[in-house]
Amino acid sequence: MDEAPDYLRPASGAVLSHLLIVRDVDRSREFYQRVLGATVMRERQPAILQFHNSYIVINTEGGPTDDKPDVQARAPRDSSTLGSAMNVRVTDVHAVYEQWRSRGGEFLTEPKDHGMEIRCYLRDPDGYLIELGQGTGILAEMGR
Repeated sequence: MDEAPDYLRPASGAVLSHLLIVRDVDRSREFYQRVLGATVMRERQPAILQFHNSYIVINTEGGPTDDKPDVQARAPRDSSTLGSAMNVRVTDVHAVYEQWRSRGGEFLTEPKDHGMEIRCYLRDPDGYLIELGQGTGILAEMGR
């Protein structure tokens, strides 16, 4: 696993994490731990999981708070509408696809080659889309 900076106290700069609002924290935490292999750093309120060099923060739905007085936190109501997705880039998309499938991940399709990248998608228990991809031609286009 790649070393991640301290989520709660970065040594310098900033740490980017992805917040997911879910209906059942325990179910989602278990999914990300079991299927993606994330490490649980905190169980709840919110749950925090380290995923390689990043963090996934999982919290429940709820009403406004004093720092966001007009905001309702809600999990996706319709898994067919994309509003947000996590993108996970790997060196061997087919190997990770098979590993996550063996752990219970249910993919929409097998990895598809789109010339610039090979990618596929799975959903978490609340319907969030997770893109699993491997750069191919896009790396050459970016000069890498």
